[in-house]
Amino acid sequence: MDDLTPEQRKKNMQHIRSENTEIECILRKVLRKKGYRYRKNYTKIPGKSDIVLTKYKIAIFCDGEFFHGKDWEVQRKRIEKSNNSDYWIMKIERNISRDEEINKRLKAMGWIVLRFWGIDIKKNTESCIKTIEEAVFDVRMGMN
Repeated sequence: MDDLTPEQRKKNMQHIRSENTEIECILRKVLRKKGYRYRKNYTKIPGKSDIVLTKYKIAIFCDGEFFHGKDWEVQRKRIEKSNNSDYWIMKIERNISRDEEINKRLKAMGWIVLRFWGIDIKKNTESCIKTIEEAVFDVRMGMN
């Protein structure tokens, strides 16, 4: 990323989606195939969840590793060496804090919150689906 001109970097950043990302589409496709009904980018609860199973009060977030700070301590050190590091560190730390706050608010409202990293959705889709189905099972059995 450091080899890009400011104009190239700006153009790249403008093309990053916040809705209907590849990872969301992968998860939604499997859920739809399994017969789950869901809402996408649901705004009636805090956080604008990527996928919501309203029937079970399950909010699912598909988090990109960079913007949501996966392995933050390692990533932070790498970002410190890059251009505009203060901006990115502040932005990502704000995202991490916001994610934690949204988790707390949703749980206080009785929602189950599931967060998946993009890499896990891509490489271990079935494991992610299994986690969702276990949450659905727990709700059906009154365990949550």
